[in-house]
Amino acid sequence: MLDLNNIKAISLDLDDTLWPIWPTIARAEKALGDWLARHAPQTAVLFADPAVRQAVRAQVTQARPELAHNLSAIRCEMIRLALQRSGEDQQLAAPAFDVFFAERHRVDLFDDALESLAFLSSRFPLVALSNGNADIARIGIDAYFKASISAQQLGVGKPDPRIFHAAASAASVAPAQVLHVGDDAALDVLGALGCGMQTVWVNRADAAWAHADAPHATVRTLTELCALFAY
Repeated sequence: MLDLNNIKAISLDLDDTLWPIWPTIARAEKALGDWLARHAPQTAVLFADPAVRQAVRAQVTQARPELAHNLSAIRCEMIRLALQRSGEDQQLAAPAFDVFFAERHRVDLFDDALESLAFLSSRFPLVALSNGNADIARIGIDAYFKASISAQQLGVGKPDPRIFHAAASAASVAPAQVLHVGDDAALDVLGALGCGMQTVWVNRADAAWAHADAPHATVRTLTELCALFAY
């Protein structure tokens, strides 16, 4: 059960908590493919095969382990490597990535996201905490947040305690005073619990909980999350 009186800040996951990520990525992949078809057609054919994309990604992550938490750099290097394999201009990697990245930020927020962000940010400092590479300013929701911390900028991702501690520091509170909210049972809930934070699991798919340690609360929507503070 949540101790509402001890919550002084909220850290909030982004992908699949504020918006569904896979439709966004699918659109970004299509935009990239369309651009490559015009500027690097052989690479477009190569990248059209999901199995090839996965193989190229595996090659990049194996050869460049220092990029493990930098999804933008991994994607750009994937494009460069595909261009190289196809014998096309590797300098196209940067503009091609820009096309992908722009589309990656055209997210469709869940219907309850904006109203919930307004409600929560009026009561607590909010910190965006993500393993992804979303830029809340490009999405247009940065006004609701005191800070944004990503694995890409910090060099470590959830469930590493350091990223949760960074969120608490950004909000100028102790970890025990932070409520972390996210959709991923292991990365969000178990990671935050391991840092002594309170947690809320956003379970939009009505999945079963499969771990010994449980979240302090489970909600199906962000509207239900806000209702927890209706006092």
